[in-house]
Amino acid sequence: QVQLVESGGGLVQAGASLRLSCAASGRTFSSYAMGWFRQAPGKERELVAATSWSGATTYYAGFVKGRFIISRDNAKNTVYLQMNSLRPEDTAVYYCAAADDRGIVTALGRYNYWGQGTQVTVSS
Repeated sequence: QVQLVESGGGLVQAGASLRLSCAASGRTFSSYAMGWFRQAPGKERELVAATSWSGATTYYAGFVKGRFIISRDNAKNTVYLQMNSLRPEDTAVYYCAAADDRGIVTALGRYNYWGQGTQVTVSS
């Protein structure tokens, strides 16, 4: 079992930055691929970014490429999402998730553990 707790969400203006954190507890954090997802009202949950177990390999959805950075610190059992140049369309609940895999995982259904989510609201 892995427990995930997100933090760092909030209300910001367009163009601002936020850094989300996801603290993991339970089984060995470095055994898991990690991902950040988001879900806006009335829309499906979508992958934002993902990282392999070491952090050496990352994946970004096209709509955040160049603006967001995913990273992880296995010594701190934490994965981060640095979000820059935020836009109103980035408004959503952001979730971190863990997959029992050491590579990159992009399929939502392959993630085994989920956090409770943190709200990000970007005003225009």
